[in-house]
Amino acid sequence: MRASLLNRRLHRWGAILTAIPVLIVVATGLLLQFKKNSDWIQPPTQKASQTIPTGTFDDVLDAAKKAEFADIADWSDIDRLDVRPNKGMVKVRAKNHWEVQIDLATREILQESYRRSDIIEDIHDGSFFGVKLTVFLPSAFVLVLLWGTGIYLFFLPHLAKRKQRRKAREKKP
Repeated sequence: MRASLLNRRLHRWGAILTAIPVLIVVATGLLLQFKKNSDWIQPPTQKASQTIPTGTFDDVLDAAKKAEFADIADWSDIDRLDVRPNKGMVKVRAKNHWEVQIDLATREILQESYRRSDIIEDIHDGSFFGVKLTVFLPSAFVLVLLWGTGIYLFFLPHLAKRKQRRKAREKKP
């Protein structure tokens, strides 16, 4: 089988096999590009009353328990804390994807919002579907092959024309 025919078949079937994972990665990647600009994707970071943090993590937990939608009862309900000392606040991310921003000086809740960026990131890398290493990783390798065969197929007509010109020059007396 000629290399150009093999490349075309690999390119065609590779594109079909990776179409859905690549579409998911591109669509969610576009959304993630705007996460800092869209309050719907990621809640904006609030500023606290002062920038010198005071108190303990237990104080943060007590304040987070007062949040209406985050449904935080103890530390097992919290996914992570994102402490921002220069803004005097902490972001408490609950396991149910709600984010509570707390003033570290007054223990007031500055904001309580649903955080979609984490879910979008899980969809983006395939872990949301549980196929991160079985579908999305192989798709990435096939995508690299598609890139290579696409470059080859792009330059193939140019190489063929160059070869024809060289043969024509050699035939001329």
